[in-house]
Amino acid sequence: MGNDHRHLLAIADLGREDIIRLLDSARSFAEVSARPVKKVPALRGHTIVNLFLEPSTRTRMSFELAAKRLSADVMNFSTSTSSLSKGESLKDTGKTIVAMGVDAVVIRHKSAGAPRALTGWVDCSVVNAGDGMHEHPTQALLDLFTMRERLGGLEGLKVAIVGDIDHSRVARSNILALGKVGAEVLLVAPRSLLPEKVEEMGARVTGSMDEALAWCDVLYLLRIQMERVAESRFPSLREYTLEYGLTQTRWSRLERKPLVMHPGPMNRGVEIASVVADEVESVITGQVSAGVAVRMAVLFELLGGGHGG
Repeated sequence: MGNDHRHLLAIADLGREDIIRLLDSARSFAEVSARPVKKVPALRGHTIVNLFLEPSTRTRMSFELAAKRLSADVMNFSTSTSSLSKGESLKDTGKTIVAMGVDAVVIRHKSAGAPRALTGWVDCSVVNAGDGMHEHPTQALLDLFTMRERLGGLEGLKVAIVGDIDHSRVARSNILALGKVGAEVLLVAPRSLLPEKVEEMGARVTGSMDEALAWCDVLYLLRIQMERVAESRFPSLREYTLEYGLTQTRWSRLERKPLVMHPGPMNRGVEIASVVADEVESVITGQVSAGVAVRMAVLFELLGGGHGG
């Protein structure tokens, strides 16, 4: 898709038309997932490898379910069980996978750029399931899908993204994707959690959670990674919650409530009050089912659709 229709490596590679086409395709796969028999034979005979070299439960299961619903065969590699933990390189692992006659590799890796590097060593499709602090394209697509299904459109939508923008590949992919479909993005964070050249990302910035809440149609909360506190990116979790958390007080004051989204898992009591989390849980679990439909659309486009190998 984008420059190379065999791979999905980054939102940066996709045009507006690519994104809309995938979201439309995901809608038809969401209908499949609502049927009593959830399988379609679209990718029967194809083999997909999940190569997850960084822990992930939800993304890996989501890709696995998507592949199985398309009737593909799935193999799961994880670091602890693969030769990579014994010092084998990604290149060697790629060559092993190719020798097995695999059609696609879904890769998550702690190093930015690993999925793109892998495309040079394998002759199959590569899907980026998150690489370092770089991108997480299918998460952004499922988030856009959720926004469009809930709110009816994306053009002109006002989306506030709150939290550790600097370390978040989810934020980076979402900022790019939302910009391409004509949404407005406001980043809400202390200066210490923003990337250096944040203005070049095409989003406005504010330090005020209340300003963001008054403005936005969608409030997208990022998970605060507890280890960042140890790096003293901000003074304390309590202080972060007071300034940037979706507290019960802030929520109850709002006359017009935004759609609240979160890539999960939520830290209740940190970025979102437990009571508020209960109230908005349905959208966040909806993001999970949207993930399966979106990943079905991606795999189908790469392997069985108009461009696939």
